[in-house]
Amino acid sequence: MATIFTKIIKGEIPCYKIAENDKFFAFLDINPMTKGHTLVIPKLTEPEEDYIFKLKEETYNGLMSFAREVAIAIEKAVPCKRIGVAVMGMEVPHVHVHLIPINKESDMIISNPKLQLTKEEMSEIAEKIAANF
Repeated sequence: MATIFTKIIKGEIPCYKIAENDKFFAFLDINPMTKGHTLVIPKLTEPEEDYIFKLKEETYNGLMSFAREVAIAIEKAVPCKRIGVAVMGMEVPHVHVHLIPINKESDMIISNPKLQLTKEEMSEIAEKIAANF
């Protein structure tokens, strides 16, 4: 059964897209830890892979390179000291890299309350980041 991320890749579920190429896709997390919290995923839909270290080396390196480009765009669009990176892969069984704009280490605590942003705020953030990609 296709994961929610595969459905996003296929356009079956809407998202706040940041960037994509033929192998990778980046979009805003709908339950963000901070403004600009972005997910970067490989476009592996058959079979889906849920553990980053099981990716082929070429795919892993490409994913991290694409994530770096997205992180640079986020830094230009969202005021922050750094872009934190997290890879857990427990909540959706499809490899994904979290890029989280942070100003302090505690911004990365996964149990922090998630932001409640409007559709307009999400769209505005996505457009700002995409414009810098």
